[in-house]
Amino acid sequence: MNVTIIGLGLIGGSVARDLRKAHFATHLIGVDASEKHAAEALEINLVDEVLPLQQAVAQADLVVVAIPVDKIRRLLPQILDMIQPGTTVTDLGSTKLRICEAIENHPNRRNYIAAHPMSGTENSGPSAALEGLFEGKITIICDQEKSGPQHLALVEKMFQCMGMNIAYMSSDEQDHSTAYISHLPHVVAYALANAAMAKENRHIIFDLASGGFNSTVRLAKSTPSMWGPIFQDNKQYIVESLDMYIKHLIEFKDSILNNEEKMYELMENATKIREVLNGSNPSLIKNEEKIIKLYTK
Repeated sequence: MNVTIIGLGLIGGSVARDLRKAHFATHLIGVDASEKHAAEALEINLVDEVLPLQQAVAQADLVVVAIPVDKIRRLLPQILDMIQPGTTVTDLGSTKLRICEAIENHPNRRNYIAAHPMSGTENSGPSAALEGLFEGKITIICDQEKSGPQHLALVEKMFQCMGMNIAYMSSDEQDHSTAYISHLPHVVAYALANAAMAKENRHIIFDLASGGFNSTVRLAKSTPSMWGPIFQDNKQYIVESLDMYIKHLIEFKDSILNNEEKMYELMENATKIREVLNGSNPSLIKNEEKIIKLYTK
């Protein structure tokens, strides 16, 4: 099977590594706007060749789009214009509603599967690609009823061979859910990094920084050119999640100042997240909606 991957950074490159290892792809074709990244991807054997977009799409049985979400919205209709009748197209963007709206009425809409694999690191570029990045993680497939069954089955098979579990929801539900569990943590990391950078004598802070600070602020190393468009695409739900987070910050601040007993209650309640993340309490993780309710209580 010929697989064309558009965008040879962390996500696209990691997909390429897994598809090659699983023998899912017999030939990997790359497309990247950066000549440097394209050359690097060839050098480290992420792909077999790099071609211009139209040639790469024309030769593909499956097209995987792994570029920033604003660029996906602009490029996806063109890709669907170029494909052969049997070609399958999927994207890996972190937001889905506006992308799906951009091709809602396209004549080749059924060739397209909207997907979001929930995995990544703060690093970028072809050299950041990791084999096994997606193993054991969840990918969300959105609005699957709008996709042709043969195209849906191919993309499901791709994610399964990468070791992923699959969840299904509407594109709007996806954006709402990921605002809390993916996008909000990135906003918080950027804000925390800026707060530390704004502190006088900040070199002392960074000299003292260890595991807690480093793990919390790690996401602030993520590329703004990727995350800025995500924040803009999903601003409604991200602002909603931020308002809820700010409410809880204020409540915690007030408890520290005025009510020590309440402070401990808030901390004890927060530790229940361990049960959700470890899967030790099925009643708490029955579905995505209940996880979101933990954040919006």
